[in-house]
Amino acid sequence: MGINSDSDIEANLQIGPTDQGMVRLFIDAQGIEIPMDFDPDEAREIAEEILAAAKAAELRKS
Repeated sequence: MGINSDSDIEANLQIGPTDQGMVRLFIDAQGIEIPMDFDPDEAREIAEEILAAAKAAELRKS
């Protein structure tokens, strides 16, 4: 499955800081829990990638 593949899987995403000073992306899908921890610098890089992808998606819609 890739970026452009459709899926019927529903998932919940939670994002927040941990008590260890990390940023956690927590994905819960069909009984599977996936915690992914990133240091703050990595989290900023991910945030920048998400913003860039949002901008690119907006350009494709117009």
